[in-house]
Amino acid sequence: MPEAIALFQHTGVNCVGFHFVPPNLPVRSLQWVECKPNLPMPALDIYHDAVKNALVKDGWTISHDPFHLRWGKKDMYVDLGAWQLLTAEREESKIAVEIKSFVGTSEMEDLKYAVGQFILYRAVMRQTDPDRTLYLAVRKITFDSLFEEPVGQLLIADENLNIVVFEAQSEVIVKWIT
Repeated sequence: MPEAIALFQHTGVNCVGFHFVPPNLPVRSLQWVECKPNLPMPALDIYHDAVKNALVKDGWTISHDPFHLRWGKKDMYVDLGAWQLLTAEREESKIAVEIKSFVGTSEMEDLKYAVGQFILYRAVMRQTDPDRTLYLAVRKITFDSLFEEPVGQLLIADENLNIVVFEAQSEVIVKWIT
């Protein structure tokens, strides 16, 4: 049975629930739910929909929005999870995508936060979902001004950053850096 952990709001209170889809039925059934006034809902990045649409245009199926990670008692949420069938190999490729806008007052502070978050999520995913590859999604203008610079190239090489570069206006993937 396909299963997913989902975040939602019920009567103004944040909830997390465990859903399952019974075979041959289009309706999801709620298996387990927990509602708390202080349960954090992850904030969507301002380019969330643009990246999601770009991934779909690029042949990906969005499987998680957001992609839930848990390590110990700590919950984390990568912006998107997706899969794509590789027809030549008849295998499934799975990714998680953390979207970063880089619109803060300091580009370097945004960079430190994004790379730290990437490293944390990747470490947890290596233990919990080792077949899924994590990508950092950034706009082309950010990639050109930051990741094409020596500091960006150093981080890509030393920290093994996987990056998906997108155009926000046209909602397309420009390139994949692995």
